[in-house]
Amino acid sequence: MFGLNRKNTSLLGVDVGSTAVKLIEITRGSGSGNGLFRVEHFAIEPLPANAVVEKKIADPEAVGQGIRKAVARAGTKTKRAAVAVAGSAVITKVIPMSVALTDDEMESQIQFDADQYIPYPLEEVNLDFCVVRPSPNNPEMVDVLLAASRRENVEDRVSALEIAGLEAVVVDVEAFAMENTCSRFLQVGSDERGDRTIAVVDVGAGATTLHVLHNGEIIYTREQNFGGQQLKDEVQRRYGLSREQATQKILDGDVADTYDAEVLNPFKEALAQQIGRALQFFYSGTNYNRVDQIILAGGPASIPRIDALVEERLKVTTLIANPFSQMSLSPRVKSQELMREAPGLMVAVGLALRGYD
Repeated sequence: MFGLNRKNTSLLGVDVGSTAVKLIEITRGSGSGNGLFRVEHFAIEPLPANAVVEKKIADPEAVGQGIRKAVARAGTKTKRAAVAVAGSAVITKVIPMSVALTDDEMESQIQFDADQYIPYPLEEVNLDFCVVRPSPNNPEMVDVLLAASRRENVEDRVSALEIAGLEAVVVDVEAFAMENTCSRFLQVGSDERGDRTIAVVDVGAGATTLHVLHNGEIIYTREQNFGGQQLKDEVQRRYGLSREQATQKILDGDVADTYDAEVLNPFKEALAQQIGRALQFFYSGTNYNRVDQIILAGGPASIPRIDALVEERLKVTTLIANPFSQMSLSPRVKSQELMREAPGLMVAVGLALRGYD
C-alpha cells in the first residue's frame, strides 16, 4: 500500500501493537501452495508504556528500539519489512473506473478526483489503490480500492523501522493484512455448501475489532473499547503486581488461587458479551442475520477454553486462529512458544506474506 516498491521476496512482518512489537519472517519454496511456506524467525518484544497510544506511535524512538530488539531476538538478517497502520487511521473507498485505463491513467484520475474521497489536502496524505475485481454490473468497469492515511501515520511507522535499521517496503492496513492471512490459511472462502460468512474477532490490548469476511473478503469492520489490558489491569490491582509480573503470570496461568473464579471467568464472560454485541451491530446494519463461524485472534484468544465459552454463549462454532497449521517451521523456531502466540500473530503473518503477493 501507499506506493512503496515491492518485490517477490522475503519480508519481515512487523506488527506494532499497543504493548508489544510482533515480528515474523516467512519464506516460500518453489512451486505454489500454502504448505510450502515456512516460518524462519519470529520474536515478540514488549514496548514501554505509552510508546503507542490509541494505535498511534507516540514515541518513534522507543518503538524503533523495540523493533531493533525484536530483530536481534529473532536472529534474522533480513532488512526489508512490511508494517501496517490501524484501520481507524485509514480512509478506504471502492470506486468504479474504466477497465481500459492503465495504472498510470488510473493514478492521474484518482489524483484529480481525490478531493471527492479524502477530507484532507492531498499533500497531507499518503494514498494508494489497487484493482480488486471486475464491476459486477458492468463488464467495461472495474472496482478500484482507494486507501488513504494522513502522512504522519505512515511516516511514524517508516521512521520506527529506519531507527531499527530496516527498510519499509510495504505500509499496509491492519485489516487488509488480517484478510490476507485469513484468506490464505483459515478456509474463510466458499466451500461445498456455498457462500461462507466468517467473523474474525481480533482481541487487542485496548480494543477488540470484529472483521466479518464473506467468501474471504472483509465486508464489515467494527472496533470496540474492550481488550486484554482490562484483564491485566485487574490482575495488577487485585494482586498487587507490576505490569511485567501480571503479564508473565497471566501467560503462565499462575496468578493466584482465586484468579479463575474472581478475575478470568468474568473477563471471558465480558468478552463473549462484547462479541455478541458487535455481531448484533453487524446484523442490524447489513442484510446478514447470521455468521457461519467465529475465529478468535489476538493475545487473549490463547486463554484456555475461551473458544468453548464463546461458542456456548453465542451458539456459533468458534475456533482459535492458527495461521501456522499449514506451514513448516525452521529448526531454530521454538514451536511451543510460536503456537502459544499464534492467535496474536495474524497481522504480522499477513504483512510477511506481502512479499509473495
